[in-house]
Amino acid sequence: MTKKELGQHWLHDEATLDSIVSDADIKDTDTVLEVGPGKGPLTSKLAETGATVIALEFDQDLIAGLTSKFTPYDNVSVIEGDIRTFDFTELPTDFKIVANIPYYLTSHLIRQITETENIPSCAVLLVQKEVAERIAADPGKMSTLSCVAQYWFECSLGVEVPAELFTPPPKVDSQVVVMNRRHKPVISTPFDVFTSLVSFCFSQKRKKLANSLQNSSHLSKEQVAQLLTQATVDGNLRAQQLDFEQWQRLGDAYANMNA
Repeated sequence: MTKKELGQHWLHDEATLDSIVSDADIKDTDTVLEVGPGKGPLTSKLAETGATVIALEFDQDLIAGLTSKFTPYDNVSVIEGDIRTFDFTELPTDFKIVANIPYYLTSHLIRQITETENIPSCAVLLVQKEVAERIAADPGKMSTLSCVAQYWFECSLGVEVPAELFTPPPKVDSQVVVMNRRHKPVISTPFDVFTSLVSFCFSQKRKKLANSLQNSSHLSKEQVAQLLTQATVDGNLRAQQLDFEQWQRLGDAYANMNA
């Protein structure tokens, strides 16, 4: 029995599960955090890799069954907990996240793994198809979510998963998004400065950049004009159109203005 309020949709399709594990490129020396193992079909695949698997389950009613199922595996630990309050610094560096997560948790989890001091080396997430496309979007279709995710991670799309492969089927199709941590951030602007700028610029995403900055930031109209001029960024653009070179110039100009 699934719990609608927890966004539970069980996936048992072998080909999809295998694809998810393959995308994570798991070695037996890895530590893998699985978020929301449910009844454990993906956990079983992860366990077979020989990696250390930590299965974090929020639903208390599933803990006993999961614990019993994976007692024979000395590389699997089933723990009860909420990913929204989970401390990633307790895990080894370069840990990986693999998850079929409820749709409502996606944005929150992306924020968590970009803000923690212990950023995972890889995150392979099965999410709503539209959200996967947003995370991996190119300039022209960027959003706050894609900007934040791509600061730390190279993001690409994995296999599409039709709704009918889930029990019960969700209302929309899903897709795997693969997030591999970059060797260094995509731009040198400090993350907190970058996210502040992104928040300002996307606050009114239908408006032009100059208007969004003026209406949402602490900057005056004259300061916004100065910022855009110094960054050589056209104020008539919209935030979703910016590439990371333009974000870098904006970040540098913003930092100089606030020095």
